[in-house]
Amino acid sequence: RVQLVESGGGSVQAGGSLRLSCAASIGGYSISSYCMGWFRQPPGKEREGVAGIAEDRSTTYANSVKGRFTISKDNAKNTLYLQMNNLKPEDTAIYYCAVKRVYCSGSYWSWIDFDYWGQGTQVTVSS
Repeated sequence: RVQLVESGGGSVQAGGSLRLSCAASIGGYSISSYCMGWFRQPPGKEREGVAGIAEDRSTTYANSVKGRFTISKDNAKNTLYLQMNNLKPEDTAIYYCAVKRVYCSGSYWSWIDFDYWGQGTQVTVSS
């Protein structure tokens, strides 16, 4: 049974920072062999990919967050992180973590076909 639990969301002013965490329980397996990502769904809009990290720790970012957000993971703690700096009002959304067990390093990265999702955590950025 797979369970993903996000935390760390909240309300901040523009220019502020937040760090999201995603604690993963994957049937006793380590996240080290999983492809993981952060997604978000702004109010009234469709869900979009934000950042991804492959088994080898290679990373991918949406253009809108490059240079401001950093994805990382702690395999020993089975936890995924998203450090968000210089937040903007347009970053306001529900943020979700997701996993899939396919090779996704480098050119193999894809924002689709993630198998398991967390319940989401709200991030609100005020101007």
